[in-house]
Amino acid sequence: MKYLSAALLSVSLSSGAAFAGGTTEAAVGGALGGVLGSVVGEHLGGSTGAAIGAGVGGAAGSVAGADKRSRTEAAIGGGLGAAGGNVVGQRVSGSSGGLIGAALGGAAGGALGNSYGDDDDDRRYRGRDQDRHYHGHPGKGHYKHKWHKKYRH
Repeated sequence: MKYLSAALLSVSLSSGAAFAGGTTEAAVGGALGGVLGSVVGEHLGGSTGAAIGAGVGGAAGSVAGADKRSRTEAAIGGGLGAAGGNVVGQRVSGSSGGLIGAALGGAAGGALGNSYGDDDDDRRYRGRDQDRHYHGHPGKGHYKHKWHKKYRH
């Protein structure tokens, strides 16, 4: 039953974001990775393995769907969100709650991480683009004050 619910959740999440890009893809990747990692981790190591598997799967899924320049942030957000969601979901309603929590946490964490990475890139390149259009003083005054060693004796 757990595998059937994980498969249905995976199909429903991936079909909803087929036409979206960037942040939505990172969210869907984090949700799918968190659920699948949680299922495999629970099979191998119980509830602790489920939390570790959800974290690793959420990070990997978020990276797969994130933009090129914000993969690190998406991986951190997806991994932490999926692992935390799994732990909280298991406390609330057992292993099926852990799957739902891993999906929601991985989706939220991957989307927030990707969005944060995009904002950080915009701030980083904004000053560089403005400096590129500045060519100095409009007159020739700045050429007169250069020191040329080859003319000194």
